[in-house]
Amino acid sequence: MESLHVSPGAVVAPVLSYLNVHHHDAFVAVAAFFNSLISAIVHVLTLAPPSAIIGALAVIALIVAGWRGGLLCAAGLALCLGLGMWAATVETLAVIALAVVFSVVTGVPVGVLLSRSEKLRIAARPVLDVMQTLPPWVYLVPAVILFGLGVVPALLSTIIYGIPPMVRLTILAMSQIPESRVELGHAMGASKRSIFWKIELPSAMPTLLVGVNQCVLFSLGMVVLAGLVGAGGLGAEVTRGLSRMEFGLGMRASIAIVLLAIVLDRVFRGAFPKRFLTLA
Repeated sequence: MESLHVSPGAVVAPVLSYLNVHHHDAFVAVAAFFNSLISAIVHVLTLAPPSAIIGALAVIALIVAGWRGGLLCAAGLALCLGLGMWAATVETLAVIALAVVFSVVTGVPVGVLLSRSEKLRIAARPVLDVMQTLPPWVYLVPAVILFGLGVVPALLSTIIYGIPPMVRLTILAMSQIPESRVELGHAMGASKRSIFWKIELPSAMPTLLVGVNQCVLFSLGMVVLAGLVGAGGLGAEVTRGLSRMEFGLGMRASIAIVLLAIVLDRVFRGAFPKRFLTLA
């Protein structure tokens, strides 16, 4: 009896090939759109000298997260500059910013929709489980086939990788809203739209902010791995250090990644301390 051999690639590969052949122009247009967005963010962050950009970002962190957040932001980014990783850090920040925005904009509406229907939620649960179980590399392969090497497949893979945690935490946030608040809105004669925007969304905000924070950290991890497909940024520096066996380069890039993760996490938590403490 011949051994059973199942190859998902036998099904997926023809689909990707068909899309690449018959819809190549559409993928080129999408790639050009995202490339322009990333280039615009990088251009803004490189208009002034690094010290001025670090100072401006530190002031923003000071305003939103207090003096500790501002000091941590200034120190962390200054260390990235001192390590010679400023250009790579800027590229990584640009990809993370775009990925988080698109992941949140996609994940929150999907999570709200699933929270309204038990049947949809049950149907979507295995899909979300699979998406969070798959290794990050799996998202890179089809993106590279469709968009080629570069920052665009890395960005799209990062967006997809960040959607499941945002969807799950949105469902959790909507399920934790006290029924009394919604009933009070109905008693006051508020419309469904008003109840959502003025009662449900503010009540769900603490958990939604945790979802955004998780999305930031997931995106950072994916961006680092995406250096293997020519995405640039800190991930590319780590890959270059590994391929050339340059321990110093790999170590400097790794330290910059850790610093960036700490800065993003602590500044975000510092901006909404009461909400995080309430959730905890």
